[in-house]
Amino acid sequence: MQTYNNKTQQASNTINQQGPTWAAMNPEFVARMQLQNRFNTGLDIAKYTAKIMREDMASYDKDPANYTQSLGCWHGFVGQQKMISIKKHFGTTRSRYLYLSGWMVAAMRSEFGPLPDQSMHEKTSVPALIEELYTFLKQADARELQHIFKEMDDAREAGDQVREQAAQQKIDNFETHVVPIIADIDAGFGNEEATYLLAKKMIEAGACCIQIENQVSDAKQCGHQDGKVTVPHEDFLAKINAVRYAFLELGVDDGVIVARTDSLGAGLTQKIPVSQTPGDLADQYNAFIDGEEVTSLAQMQSGDMAIKLGERLIKPTRLPNGLVRFKPNTGEDRVVLDCITSLQNGADLLWIETEKPHIGQIAAIVNRIRDVMPNAKLVYNNSPSFNWTLNFRQQVFDAWLEEGKDVSQYQREKLMSQDFDGSMLAEEADERIRRFQKDAAAQAGIFHHLITLPTYHTAALSTDNLAKDYFGELGMLGYVREVQRKEIRQGLACVKHQDMSGSNIGDDHKEYFSGEQALKASGKDNTMNQFAV
Repeated sequence: MQTYNNKTQQASNTINQQGPTWAAMNPEFVARMQLQNRFNTGLDIAKYTAKIMREDMASYDKDPANYTQSLGCWHGFVGQQKMISIKKHFGTTRSRYLYLSGWMVAAMRSEFGPLPDQSMHEKTSVPALIEELYTFLKQADARELQHIFKEMDDAREAGDQVREQAAQQKIDNFETHVVPIIADIDAGFGNEEATYLLAKKMIEAGACCIQIENQVSDAKQCGHQDGKVTVPHEDFLAKINAVRYAFLELGVDDGVIVARTDSLGAGLTQKIPVSQTPGDLADQYNAFIDGEEVTSLAQMQSGDMAIKLGERLIKPTRLPNGLVRFKPNTGEDRVVLDCITSLQNGADLLWIETEKPHIGQIAAIVNRIRDVMPNAKLVYNNSPSFNWTLNFRQQVFDAWLEEGKDVSQYQREKLMSQDFDGSMLAEEADERIRRFQKDAAAQAGIFHHLITLPTYHTAALSTDNLAKDYFGELGMLGYVREVQRKEIRQGLACVKHQDMSGSNIGDDHKEYFSGEQALKASGKDNTMNQFAV
């Protein structure tokens, strides 16, 4: 471990080697600046965070109570504040990541303006957001360390060696705000070469973990919408290979790949793959295709096609746009095959996009996968697209009905109503929601729980409340009572927004560079001095 004293001594040796021309350089200031910028490149971050993810995955394999979590963030400041809050409340960032949602990039970060989640946004916007998130997380490191350096300087000035030593220990044991990002590459934005090129940019920006889905790239849909079209396994595995090659080329040997399957909700395929031998992947994929058995040429019309499945010849069910329909009720079987195949061909984690948050359903699928791949682990979307309240109230209703309990006071289709708030059923449902992540980690193989779009919704909700109050009768009290007063009392560091934006770090640098001539912003007339936080 590089200690504060070691860094200072190394800087001193470097400066002394240059002779008197570098006499203005203060080795302790050099050490501080180096510690405040621990990661020089995005690749440094990717290598560091990949190791963390691998350690967390091994820890989960030993005990599923060691699951991990993240929240989706659409801006660097949002990600920064999330990690600052986690350190404040829990003392460590361990097992907490960031999630980069392709949905939020499309809806909030595209130069075209708000777009649907259909891979229409610029490819470059994804690596740009990764870089932005890490820029803000590194700045959070620099800001917190600057405060500790100030503690050390104040202790020295007061001649308090105990406080000085305590500050130095904080520096030597400092935990960075830089954590893994699970980054959404959608369906790869083109063919496998396009996927490789974009994956490289994402890794160079700092991504240690890339999530890719098995939809058709140019017809990609949000996982919670209709009209999803999947590709044959060979096409998807080529893109997994492309991402792995990108990791290996850049020296991130333990980079993590999340293979997402949308087959549970996808009823269509883009094309019929060519089978080379009976029972190969293409043959298994084609076995799910819906069609009419052909016994004579009279059943065929101009432009029709037929494929042999085992001893049968079938005419696939095709839409007017040429897409081919799967047999109904085959989604779960296709998901199991997708997941096993992905893990057998280089993926590290799985993502199963489901239509509801039901532990029993997820566990049933995972158990089938684990029959073949015993250490299979999921990344699961605790999606805002689910109506969690209604889903879990209905799950409780169904369970009670099956147990023979009296549910006559409840109406299953109207359980979202406030009329049922505070009822025993609602309380049981809320308790199941509270336990969902822990229970799903233990029972359904979920290593990582994330919410894709939480900060999209929190930004909308808080803005709505502020607009209602500030532009209404409360006026300025709407801001003071509901925002600033709470910031102060909850100890939010950003109440001192000048400090959060780096003003005090800049003052330090001015003093390093200019000495007593430095014109600093943090003097007695700075209004931020009104805040004790």
